[in-house]
Amino acid sequence: MKRRTLAILGLAVIVGCVPLVVRSSYFLGILNFIGINAIAAMGLSLLMGYAGQVSLGQAAFFGLGAYTSGILTATYGWNPWLAMGGALLLTGCVAWLIGTPIFRLSGLLLAMATLGFGIITYYVLVNWTSLTGGPSGLTGIPPLELAGFRFDRDSRFFFLIWAWVLLLLALALNLTDSRVGRALKAIRGGELAARTVGVDTTRLKLQIFVVSAVYTAIAGSLYAHYLTFINPSPFGFGYSIELVVMVVLGGVASLWGGLLGAGSVTALAEILRAITPRLMSRTQAEYEIVLFGLLLIGFMIFMPRGLTGLGRRE
Repeated sequence: MKRRTLAILGLAVIVGCVPLVVRSSYFLGILNFIGINAIAAMGLSLLMGYAGQVSLGQAAFFGLGAYTSGILTATYGWNPWLAMGGALLLTGCVAWLIGTPIFRLSGLLLAMATLGFGIITYYVLVNWTSLTGGPSGLTGIPPLELAGFRFDRDSRFFFLIWAWVLLLLALALNLTDSRVGRALKAIRGGELAARTVGVDTTRLKLQIFVVSAVYTAIAGSLYAHYLTFINPSPFGFGYSIELVVMVVLGGVASLWGGLLGAGSVTALAEILRAITPRLMSRTQAEYEIVLFGLLLIGFMIFMPRGLTGLGRRE
């Protein structure tokens, strides 16, 4: 407990010092995207690393969080914080509704079911133009504001995003160290064995799926209010793959690995964009998916414990 608290406080100190060292809006923007991705990766890490369940539809929850928050503010004039709360509530309810039937499945069938949900959600965002704006996107999303202070610049939004990262990391670490966390680890170790000792595996998997979806929706809502414009392209299958790569790269069984993986993959994607400036965006996205797929295969073979497992003995 003490070690965990010191680690979070150390990260908080580093976060507080970053704007004093990094002045460039470009690099602060990258750090902001790392924070957003870290929140989504932490959610998936809870599901994959602690419950042992693979989801290929996390991009759908990211999109639900972004679009619900964006539509409620830009179209209906809601307060951004209330809209964000509405986005989390809606995403949690959707996750519960789809999770109830699909968590009767396991393994590959479960992954395919979540993939199907992600594809359906993406096409809804593209084709429901009267609500989402379709491929043209949704504009006019206001930035978040607190006590008259508007988070409308990279340096200001940096503190907001990373405050969320620290809060959600602390909550997730407390969850994994609790009785629920131990039950989740038992499911990962062997679902049949967990059931024999009295763990309600179906209910617990559904609950952690909802928590994972809400984490991802928070990231999506922050993304919408950070950019103040969204379109469907970031919420496709490619982003779900990126999140899986982040979790595997950082270390599946570690929430800290989600942070490391988010930083590594986001930086890698930015480097790829920098060295392929002449590629059309669609072609570039295809290159990214191929690269992330190769990374996923490589780490599963040669570094199954990810970056956080480098210093550990097998």
